[in-house]
Amino acid sequence: MQVHLKVNGKDTTADVPPNTLLVQVLREHLKLTGTHVGCDTAQCGACTVMKDGRAIKSCNVLAAQVDGSDITTIEGVAAADGTMHPMQAAFKDCHGLQCGFCTPGMVISAIDLCTHYPTASESEVRAQLEGNLCRCTGYQNIVRAVQQGAAAMASA
Repeated sequence: MQVHLKVNGKDTTADVPPNTLLVQVLREHLKLTGTHVGCDTAQCGACTVMKDGRAIKSCNVLAAQVDGSDITTIEGVAAADGTMHPMQAAFKDCHGLQCGFCTPGMVISAIDLCTHYPTASESEVRAQLEGNLCRCTGYQNIVRAVQQGAAAMASA
């Protein structure tokens, strides 16, 4: 079947079997490997992308379910000139990453969180990021990064 998507601002079509997951289209067909596969059960959040402006876990969504959607991956959040998104810059500045495996999904989730809750408290940030697992950082710097990124997004 053909799946039509706008991915990172570009119209694209992929010919895939009906049981193909969105994460497979992104990684295997479009070679956008910033979206990671961690658990295959929507538990870890490493595969998080934006669908029509909302964060979703792409490992448990069929490509056919998002036909016609606007998808943004981690590769699509920076400006066209390569300038990092304010949330990416905040993760860098606050050392909100270590191994980096969870970072793309964490950044996408944080952008969604701050778009809808721009003044989230520390406890609200922690609650909203429960679906994204990091095995390295202990979350303290991630929370700081999200709050710094939220402030930068609000002033942009």
